[in-house]
Amino acid sequence: MLAASGADRNRTGRPAKPQLASHPVVELLLATEADWLVESVEAALAGPDVRITTVDRGADVLPAVRQSSPDAVIVDFQLANMGGMAVCADLRLESGAGRLPRVPVLLLLDREADVFLARRCDADDWIVKPLDALTLQRALDRLVPAAARTT
Repeated sequence: MLAASGADRNRTGRPAKPQLASHPVVELLLATEADWLVESVEAALAGPDVRITTVDRGADVLPAVRQSSPDAVIVDFQLANMGGMAVCADLRLESGAGRLPRVPVLLLLDREADVFLARRCDADDWIVKPLDALTLQRALDRLVPAAARTT
């Protein structure tokens, strides 16, 4: 979609070149040490309206959220040095204390039995691996409605 009006003119009096209208962008933080998972998430969600930042340690999630304020965090449940449940609990504690806005968390689980733990740590949503692109896209749409996306 192009956005330019007749009133937009450059110094020569000619119409200015139309500019592309800005589209809502989804800023995601992906926490995993598994290269195949990074590739799967990027393949499923890639597009001009999605930006994915990756960290490979659970301890790096909180500083990354503070720095970039993502629209959602996707966390591998089997994350080194601080598992997905601990990462989610840490984010919830920080937001509950008012030190961080609440950010939606999507946990990537290894088995159906882990759903209990995902609920326990107050994850907003979860998917049992292996990932399905459509399921991942739908989960993201539930977590970050179009109206809440960054422009």
